[in-house]
Amino acid sequence: MCGITGAVWLPNSPPVDSADFDRMTDTLAHRGPDGRGVYRDDFDDGSGVLLGHRRLSIIDLGGGAQPMCNEDESVWISFNGEIYNYRELRPGLEQQGHRFRTNSDTETIVHLYEQYGDDFVTHLRGMFAIAIWDKRRRRLVLARDRLGQKPLVYCHQADRLLFASEIKAIKAISHVPLRIRNQAVDEYLTYGYIPHPGTIYDSIQKLPPAHIAVFESGRLTTSCYWNPELCPDETASTLELQEQLTCVLSDSVRLRMRSDVPLGAFLSGGIDSTIITGLMQKHAAQPTNTYTIGFPVDEFDETEYAHAAAEYLKTNHCAMEVTPNSLDLLEKLVWLFDEPYSDSSAVPTYYLSQMTRQHVKVSLTGDGGDELFAGYDRYQTVDRLRYFDRLPRPMKALLTGPWRYLIPGGGQKTVRQRLKHRLDILREPADQRYAQWLTGFPPSRRDSLYRPEFRDQVSADASLSFVANLMRRSSSLTPGMQAMRTDLRSYLPCDLLSKVDITSMAHGLECRSPFLDHHVVELAGRFSFAALSQPGKIKPMLTQTFLEMIPPSLRRRPKMGFSVPLDRWFRDDLKGFAREMLMSSDAFCHSFFEPSAVESILHEHQAGHWGHGDRIWSLLFLELWGRNT
Repeated sequence: MCGITGAVWLPNSPPVDSADFDRMTDTLAHRGPDGRGVYRDDFDDGSGVLLGHRRLSIIDLGGGAQPMCNEDESVWISFNGEIYNYRELRPGLEQQGHRFRTNSDTETIVHLYEQYGDDFVTHLRGMFAIAIWDKRRRRLVLARDRLGQKPLVYCHQADRLLFASEIKAIKAISHVPLRIRNQAVDEYLTYGYIPHPGTIYDSIQKLPPAHIAVFESGRLTTSCYWNPELCPDETASTLELQEQLTCVLSDSVRLRMRSDVPLGAFLSGGIDSTIITGLMQKHAAQPTNTYTIGFPVDEFDETEYAHAAAEYLKTNHCAMEVTPNSLDLLEKLVWLFDEPYSDSSAVPTYYLSQMTRQHVKVSLTGDGGDELFAGYDRYQTVDRLRYFDRLPRPMKALLTGPWRYLIPGGGQKTVRQRLKHRLDILREPADQRYAQWLTGFPPSRRDSLYRPEFRDQVSADASLSFVANLMRRSSSLTPGMQAMRTDLRSYLPCDLLSKVDITSMAHGLECRSPFLDHHVVELAGRFSFAALSQPGKIKPMLTQTFLEMIPPSLRRRPKMGFSVPLDRWFRDDLKGFAREMLMSSDAFCHSFFEPSAVESILHEHQAGHWGHGDRIWSLLFLELWGRNT
């Protein structure tokens, strides 16, 4: 894994200054502490190109430096990620006349582009953000992996294109307009992240997962190269699919264990990470190194489960208990994420990555298992809503009527809070329900929070449309399966994978996710929802398929989120800081929000009327981001 940067400009555009570009590239030093490289080419007509690279060396430590070119220097590449099947691709390319000078996966991509053009990306099995400069055609090609494990952002101005692994690198270039996009603030409060292709800034975009972009003659075009059906296979038996899953996931783990540096695995004691670790043990000559962190708060501590899994699988296990310095870390996360992001599981992921990097440079993870194999309770709940839709209209009106306001309250994150929110969701159109389910700030809450002049500039429906449109794309499936497919294209890349990439790369740690091999994803899509999700059972299909790898004590343990005690923090440690930041006279968030509405959220939380920890974290992250921008 690495950090990449680049710039292409046309004859009538001023060249990008080399000092500016060096600063742009070195902004990503945390992603690539092992080396740097820059390629520059200025043409006679005044146009030019720059490619930059910060390297975290994993494969071919001596020969994999970038930017890299082909034999005649007509094709150049700057690449972030790993191509796991590069060894399998190489013999075919050699038979077609290509000559290799290194043992790196990077050089394989160069020759694939020479051989197949833009279709090169369909041959890759891995995670990647790729920039290829075709010198003869003066053509830039950008590509992002199928699931969005590696980030890639760009800024297209009239006569030039800037791109990088992170927004902060583009901001290092002079004269880049950085106007906040108001709709992005509403999107952020809706989901806790800003969905692709947008960012917090009008001028900067994210290249979506499974997309390729071409910049040629000043024109930028994007296209999707992978869009699997992911529909249940009625012709195959469950046993046949389980046998295929065993082989495909095992092969995915084997490929991701290729490394010229030490590697290990995150092990939480959950089903997903335990299975990945068990498969690693089968392929490894020595016990796998596994890593877990714990917190001094029982309901957020998984070390007991991780220890049970490690003992059962006989791994070389390392666990550490941490007491988060929540204030210092929050400010670090604001700098790392570049834009508002409110998933507090970034806190334990940051600490886990920090500890793991002290021992290894690569770690396998269980990310993707929940989205592929129905690991969230919400999938079952959403699936049952189809029965609600069959009820007569008077019955629906009765269930969602004014009586819902009479549900008794009291306590933290009460039954009332959850039940009222879910009853409100039933009143929404079917295609918007799941988007409403996911939101931390329902439209009514956001509406009361906004200043009138800001409210007039944003649209709740526009924010909800990101998920609603994805739900409609799979409307032929059951609601539960629709939600799974939607999460695979939204929550997974925009929230979870973004978090893992940013927090791990902050420490120079590469995370690899075997569940996210596209062969595994396509196979998982063939299982029926009934096979994947059964009342009272946790990922039954996955558990049954790999039963021998899971300790009996963990097979039916309740799912435990990787989270932190926000409600407690904002009643204790962060109480004063949150109020000071959010209620100061010069608060950044007051540009968007009514101070009295923010005060109401803080008061309700302190009084114990509602559990607003997640919402206060969201507001505080936005406030600190604004103060540091």
